[in-house]
Amino acid sequence: MVLAWDIFRFPSGPLLGALLGSVVLVALPPSVMYLTIAAFILYSCWGPKLPKKVFGTLGTLAAGAITTFISLFAGATGPLVAAFIKQLEVDRFRTVATFAMAMSLQHGVKIVVYEGMGGSLADWWPLLVCMILSGTVGTWIGFKMLKRVADKHFQTAFSIVLTLLAIRLIWQAISQW
Repeated sequence: MVLAWDIFRFPSGPLLGALLGSVVLVALPPSVMYLTIAAFILYSCWGPKLPKKVFGTLGTLAAGAITTFISLFAGATGPLVAAFIKQLEVDRFRTVATFAMAMSLQHGVKIVVYEGMGGSLADWWPLLVCMILSGTVGTWIGFKMLKRVADKHFQTAFSIVLTLLAIRLIWQAISQW
């Protein structure tokens, strides 16, 4: 089965983004990051389609690098990655599976880089286990719900949820000023 987004190109991007982010010591104010992410989400949901070249090898690599780099500072890239994947306009199952794989790869690479820089996750294991368990339960519930929704309605609902997340990011940015 061919994936909607060639997920095997994606891991190189997060690795590059995480390594670059680990070297950069200056971070933009979170409000700037939140507004930038919100703008891209809103553009991806309601603006014109991204060019097809964006989904090629170089575009996918860049998307992985940029979103991972941003997530080291802003931590709000789930909606950003989702907005990118939404542009593929594939069936709901492939959209969700591609998003889940991209986020798993992205977070996995960040863990490796964090540990490689001398960080330790030892104190966080109980929370990490709870997050994995809740993610598993959420995935099971989500899959049951996904089977009951048509692709057309899924795309609309996906855009609405992403828009609400963008509005939340805008609110966070405004609140920080």
